[in-house]
Amino acid sequence: MLHDPELARKQGPLPDRPDLATIAREWGRIGCAGFGGPPAHIALLRQLCVERRGWLEAREFEDAIAACNLLPGPASTQLAIFCAWRLRGGVGALVGGACFILPGLILILALAALFLAGSPPRWVKGAGAGAGAAVAAVAVQAGSSLAPDSWRRARNRIRWLVYLAAGGAAAATLGPWLVLVLLGCGLLELAIRRVDPVEGSAPVPLFAAAAGASGGLLGLTWVAFKVGALSYGGGFVIIPLMQGDAVHRYHWLTDGQFLNAVALGQVTPGPVVHTVAVVGYAAAGLGGGLLAALVAFSPSFAFVLFGAEHFDRLRRSESARAFLNGAGPAAIGAILGTAIPLARALSEGWQYAVLAGAAVLLFALRRGVVATLLLAGIAGALIALVGAKLPR
Repeated sequence: MLHDPELARKQGPLPDRPDLATIAREWGRIGCAGFGGPPAHIALLRQLCVERRGWLEAREFEDAIAACNLLPGPASTQLAIFCAWRLRGGVGALVGGACFILPGLILILALAALFLAGSPPRWVKGAGAGAGAAVAAVAVQAGSSLAPDSWRRARNRIRWLVYLAAGGAAAATLGPWLVLVLLGCGLLELAIRRVDPVEGSAPVPLFAAAAGASGGLLGLTWVAFKVGALSYGGGFVIIPLMQGDAVHRYHWLTDGQFLNAVALGQVTPGPVVHTVAVVGYAAAGLGGGLLAALVAFSPSFAFVLFGAEHFDRLRRSESARAFLNGAGPAAIGAILGTAIPLARALSEGWQYAVLAGAAVLLFALRRGVVATLLLAGIAGALIALVGAKLPR
């Protein structure tokens, strides 16, 4: 069972309860070392909180993972915030969450300045074009890795396939309106299951989908909010949510620059949601990058600060599980479907060769995402140095 505040008050403080300085140091260390996405973050948090320090029981940690996976937004970030909240309350959650997020955010903003501001050297542009070329293969790998577990959990596999196809088609064609399809699939499954959303369950978060008619800070805020509060199914779901707005609607980035942004979000430590900071930087400079990150991560802090005491109820909620049984397969389909616009964004023949090489590394040789993107970037840099044409 997850943390019961009333029981905790009766039992007294946790053994070896860390101070805020310890939380800042340990969560900052994970933020610096957290290459590899959510699996790496979860493993590092478990090693720290359960195995090495004994701050949390293994069952509580596993239950927290399950509850965070039922929430929209970056689940591993929410888990990091929850673990800090469990140890030091609201202040601990703010300190731990900030220290987990900031290292990767600082690094990705510095890289955004290198790639987007001024005129970087030719080999830097080539490295970005090479890493960006591999992103479509990474998207397929991310979606295919999530599909087997979701398929095994499916109660109705025909509907699962329908939701998967709907998400894939929406990601390939609708761009920023994908969120409506994700919500629609979740609500349809909830209606089919005829689950009472009140009795014995927590309500499923619903959000109005209304985008700003123009760009500027209002448009940027809406894009970042969608990334942080309306994305189900993992970090790659944010790509189609952002691409339509950032590239085609507001023209903050070109297709090539957007591919670079996604690649930077993969090769830097911390959550993939950091990609939104690059979009913000392109829209409004450093202030825009910081604003986008603040808006995108705020829902994760809010979910934990105001809802952590009810995580056990959420985990056992039939309504929440029914909603995710629809939205989850649609999100996986969206991750797979986003490979289509990502591949179409490539403009040079050698980028397709890099994409094919990345697919071999990921699927045939079973290499990691970070290593694959770094190798693709090195290949792009070398190709640029021998004089090959670079994307505009």
